[in-house]
This record gives sequence, C-alpha cells and structure tokens, in this order.
Amino acid sequence: MKKFGFVFALGAISVFMLLGCATPIPIGTLYTRVKFPVTATSNSSASSKTGEAECISVLSWVAIGDCSIEAAKKNGGITKVNNVDWDANNILGIYGSYKVIVSGE
Repeated sequence: MKKFGFVFALGAISVFMLLGCATPIPIGTLYTRVKFPVTATSNSSASSKTGEAECISVLSWVAIGDCSIEAAKKNGGITKVNNVDWDANNILGIYGSYKVIVSGE
C-alpha cells in the first residue's frame, strides 16, 4: 500500500509540473512572478499615460476582479492604446495577482 501511495504522489507531482508546460504563458508550479508583453499597436507616439486593472485568485477556487484592457484604459484615462503588458504573481495557487497594464494617450 505504501508503494501505491508513493507512485500516486509521484504521478500527481508530474502532472502538476507538466501543466505548467502546457500553456503559452510561463507558469511555475510552486511560484510564478512574470511580466511580459501582450500586444503593441502601430501608434508610434510616446506613451504619456498608464492604466492598470487587477484580478486576484484565492486557493485557485475563487477569482475576482476586472483585469480587462477596457478597465485598464478607463483607470488610466487612455483613449489611444500603444501597448499592453501582463504581470502575474502566484504562490502555490494559494494567492494570485494578475494585472493588465496599458500604456497610451
């Protein structure tokens, strides 16, 4: 029975580790702290404004917030988007914070 428990635990760990490889977004099984670009537009002027929108996740069971581009635009008073970035923090799936950062005019 102990052998079965060990094999089951090893299999579960392997599945969780592989889940991080199955997404286009870099996700760490134990800890995630990443920032990366989502998109950029052809608007070549310097970005004078920045807006953020945030969502949070608790225990990977409940996720709340509005982290849409529209919410970030509204929060920054932006009408013309130059670029959109993404910022994610997650610790063991216990607490996660996800931000969309929009720069523009």
